[in-house]
Amino acid sequence: MASEWDTHTALTAAGDGLFGAEIDPGWVVGGGVNGGYLLGVVGTAIAEAVPAKPHPLSVSAYYLSAARPGGAQVSTRVLREGGAVATVSAELGQEGVTRISALATYGDLRALPDDVATTAEPPALPPVEECVPGSLAPEETRRVAPMMERFDLRFDPDCVGWATGAPSGRGHIQAWLRMVDGHDIDPVGLLMVCDALPPVTFDLGRPGWAPTLELTVHVRAVPAPGWLQVSHRTRNVAGGMFEEDCEVWDSAGRLVAQRRQLAMQPRG
Repeated sequence: MASEWDTHTALTAAGDGLFGAEIDPGWVVGGGVNGGYLLGVVGTAIAEAVPAKPHPLSVSAYYLSAARPGGAQVSTRVLREGGAVATVSAELGQEGVTRISALATYGDLRALPDDVATTAEPPALPPVEECVPGSLAPEETRRVAPMMERFDLRFDPDCVGWATGAPSGRGHIQAWLRMVDGHDIDPVGLLMVCDALPPVTFDLGRPGWAPTLELTVHVRAVPAPGWLQVSHRTRNVAGGMFEEDCEVWDSAGRLVAQRRQLAMQPRG
């Protein structure tokens, strides 16, 4: 049986690197469709374009216009395929308007050397059962952000003051995450996970939709089954924009994805 994620990112091949897609309304959040989900749709098309190299290693995307639920097209162009990696450009469009333009390097994460050496440390999250379920969000919040229904989110109690009108001001949100249907996240799904939490500006007392300008994800490993730990931080809000850094750790304690994005400050 297909998972919800597989269904919502399903494509129809149209030949010559072209794919049809249906942007599902279940991924709407605030003023538009979640950028991570859209990147997952693009990432799925790229994987179809280079089937011998099914996993994203590095993906950079520019968000040119706001997508909406409904039909879409993804065009891919293989720029180079040789050796261990392939480089592919892709665009997602609707009604002749480009929504996302991306450049990606794909490979096979299972074939990489097992030589992990890192000074990074997993988020200091309390046990899942001691964290705050996203299902406790007010009905109004869940109505304008149906994307929340896609996940089982458990927020760090120390990072959830923004939900009760008492943001910490540190610019930090972290949580446990898994898909609500129990489906384990694959490497393409990590493109979505890296943009799954509320904008970190919520913790600065600046709630609202924060449109992404540019987003880059590095996928480092195939995640182990089970809960993921996701941490978002920002250090600089200036010029009407902010950067947001994300780390995703799997149940085996490995750093499986890293992301940085530049976004506009929330419009309220």
